[in-house]
Amino acid sequence: MEPQRSIVLKGLLDPATDFAALDWQPLHAGVEIHDLFPPVDGGARTALLRYHPCARVPWHVHSGFEHILVLRGSQRDGNGHYPAGTLVVNLPGSTHLVTSDEGCIVLAVWQRPVELLGGEDSG
Repeated sequence: MEPQRSIVLKGLLDPATDFAALDWQPLHAGVEIHDLFPPVDGGARTALLRYHPCARVPWHVHSGFEHILVLRGSQRDGNGHYPAGTLVVNLPGSTHLVTSDEGCIVLAVWQRPVELLGGEDSG
């Protein structure tokens, strides 16, 4: 039997941790993604997201739970402003647009994929 493999990320909250060396891929304009656990058949996904200053993720709806841990900088949506160290849990069916004025890095865990809605009305 093959041993179970693990992903171990140390120092996520340490200000000295350098995330620049990760393999970042474009996600949205000004937002990049580094998959830790890529989606399989529309299921769960875990990734780091890097927002450049003034970047945003378009209006979207959550088909499952979304957990966001802000590691650096801050982000905001229509419900509030979330500085580093904040855990946000978005419930299934919730909608929002996410913006980061200063830029940020977050750990994101999605139970199911999000669906982009296309509106820019809130944030």
